[in-house]
Amino acid sequence: MTTSADTVPTTSAATALKASAAALVPLLRQNAARTEEDRKVAEENIAALSGAGLFRLTVPRRLGGHEADFGTFLAVTAELARGCGSTGWVATLINVCNWMTGLYPERAQREVWGETPDARVCGVLAPGGTSRAVDGGLVVTGRWGFASGCLHAQWATLGIPVVDAAGEQLEEGAALIPMDELTIEDTWYVAGMRGTGSNTLVADEVFVPAHRVLSVTRAVQGLYPTEHRDEPLYRSALVPVLALVLAGPQVGLAQAGMDMVTASLAKGRGISYTFYEHAYDAPSTHIQLAEAAQLIDTARLHLSRAGSDIDTWAARGEYMPFETRARVRMDTACVARRCREALDLLLNVQGAGGFAEANPLQRIWRDQETSSRHAMINPGIAGELYGRALLGIAEQVTPLI
Repeated sequence: MTTSADTVPTTSAATALKASAAALVPLLRQNAARTEEDRKVAEENIAALSGAGLFRLTVPRRLGGHEADFGTFLAVTAELARGCGSTGWVATLINVCNWMTGLYPERAQREVWGETPDARVCGVLAPGGTSRAVDGGLVVTGRWGFASGCLHAQWATLGIPVVDAAGEQLEEGAALIPMDELTIEDTWYVAGMRGTGSNTLVADEVFVPAHRVLSVTRAVQGLYPTEHRDEPLYRSALVPVLALVLAGPQVGLAQAGMDMVTASLAKGRGISYTFYEHAYDAPSTHIQLAEAAQLIDTARLHLSRAGSDIDTWAARGEYMPFETRARVRMDTACVARRCREALDLLLNVQGAGGFAEANPLQRIWRDQETSSRHAMINPGIAGELYGRALLGIAEQVTPLI
């Protein structure tokens, strides 16, 4: 397999992006409580990520972006979530929606980034509205919930039915709409990931020209309208990408928990109602820490394998086979499960004090418990579809594979 240096990020560029993310962890950690309290990522965080180019991971290089592969994407977003779960999640969703925008025709891409390479796109893939065919495009009306990052975006890509002049649905689509043509309803009141501002977007008779309507039905099959066939990143398999990117923050949150618990142990606290004056002397502490670390390592390995699958098939110019796509969905669910299990062990080590409001560990736990239940991660559904794929059963439980 050969790839062009002009179409894949260099090792040094990828390393620099990861280093930039790591350098921001102290700032994000410092602002994490405020981000949660405000139910919005701190503007200082947004400015820092923008200044470091970390909202341009998946913007085409020809339009001022990094065009980074998904191995780099996942490493960067995991590191950001190590500092703040909400910030890492928003960076993830904006970057993956930017990637989706790279699948549209160049005309649409230039409308987004032609004059503003730092323009950010949020999105909701699930159809949340209605559309009406008119000359030159569609008129869209609807509501789309859980639009993570919408408070920091200039555009949105939203799931819609694509209909003909008679109103009959032809396929599922995604409409690319400027945020100033939408309104935001403040609906995001949740236990975890409070800072993501995942509110509801509302469209009222918004005209969307045809070149800004992506066929999701065709995209699931690897058929994208972008004219730039020589850019491997925008040949990546749609559903594996949309699912797997959600796993990056899971690893970051679990690692954040490990960082905090080991730091707490280093301070020499004891274990209540035992003879252990220092918890780090207890074999039970050693065993649980080791098991948690191994679970995080397992999650990283699955994350890395699935990311490599996406990048490798895209570089080959071949659409990822069905069974491999199903396995990526399973890998995504595995990452979420292992990270939750790791954090559960770490909370056992920390004890009930880990749930004190002043302890950041309880926020990390709530963020992970919430984000790891995203519908695209659902372990039960992932198991069903992967098991069917392994058995060669044609009938599936979802078209999103």
